[in-house]
Amino acid sequence: MQHKILSAVTCLGLMASLVTAQAQDVIKIGEINSYKAQPAFLEPYKKGMELAIEEINASGGVNGKKVQLVIRDDNANPGDAVRAAEELVSREKVDVLTGSFLSHIGLALTDFAKQKKFFFLAAEPLTDKIVWQNGNRYTFRLRTSTYMQVAMLVPEAAAMKKKRWAVVYPNYEYGQSAAATFKTLLKAAQPDVEFVAEQAPPLGKVDSGSVVQALADAKPDAIFNVLFGADLSKFVREGNTRGLFQGREVVSLLTGEPEYLDPLKEETPNGWVVTGYPWYGIQTPEHKAFFLAYHGKYKDYPRLGSVVGYSAIKSLAEGMKKARSTDTEKLIAAFSGLQVKTPFGPVVYRPEDHQSTMGIYVGRTKNEGGKGVMVDYRYMDGAKFQPGNAEVKKLRAAD
Repeated sequence: MQHKILSAVTCLGLMASLVTAQAQDVIKIGEINSYKAQPAFLEPYKKGMELAIEEINASGGVNGKKVQLVIRDDNANPGDAVRAAEELVSREKVDVLTGSFLSHIGLALTDFAKQKKFFFLAAEPLTDKIVWQNGNRYTFRLRTSTYMQVAMLVPEAAAMKKKRWAVVYPNYEYGQSAAATFKTLLKAAQPDVEFVAEQAPPLGKVDSGSVVQALADAKPDAIFNVLFGADLSKFVREGNTRGLFQGREVVSLLTGEPEYLDPLKEETPNGWVVTGYPWYGIQTPEHKAFFLAYHGKYKDYPRLGSVVGYSAIKSLAEGMKKARSTDTEKLIAAFSGLQVKTPFGPVVYRPEDHQSTMGIYVGRTKNEGGKGVMVDYRYMDGAKFQPGNAEVKKLRAAD
């Protein structure tokens, strides 16, 4: 009997050792996002991540280890996001954290990373606070920031020479940040500009009739729009119905992204100046390779989310290779100035604010046979639309 017990204990010990050894052979990436709340962007984003994981593991993994994704939904709630992060770090023993879409959730995870001294790559949230006012040594950000995208659009807006502007944005961190930056930068470029109306509906709850009427009543010469997703579709439909856009220029953040442009279909307005992703026309070798791999795996075309998810995982893999480790301090050192190949070409994570130089395309919308596309577009290199080191030091005073 005693021999059997000892054998069982020995067997359990061997199994535990085997599990530990297997765990040590895997690098776990904890990923937190608003999958249920923002599926248009995040379903393609997840596919982009999975493609990158597949490619990395097929080529031998990272530092001799396979890479594994451990995903949690944050229910579009900052508190749930932090609880998920806590569970991923303490129970799942992930090596790094990444993800987040909504800016206020990105900020909550940025603070979590600081408190826990844990590496976090913010993939998608756009607010500038993530790398500036609330920036910390543990947090890096991939996606082209609110400031960068607005700075790309302002020269186009100033060239219109319109004096009376109206602004509409979702009333949370990203929308507030985008609107404030646009007003500041346009005023600097065109001192005589006036902002005659401002509408800030709650995210996902736009009353498009009253918003469009309020903007029309102000009689602006031009409109700056920051709405996206279902809010954008409702705004465009009501604006078309009431003639809001006739004879007016519109500058619109994110609207050229397939996630938000495709659903507009025959309602797509002509001539809006937008940031976006014209996947159908990008002829660079990097993008062609990505497109063929993505289309081959999913039999679908990529969205911008696909590029962001793919590039986030590739960034983490490159950082770990450079660090030869998943140790937080070594990763921080490795990410400072890290160069990464992405479908948009090479990007660099700036040492001064941990923001990548990933850019975006700027062009105009066109209704082409009942489908929304971008035309007259060009890639804007993110490195050209970021403040210098002295300015960043003022913005990151707490760091």
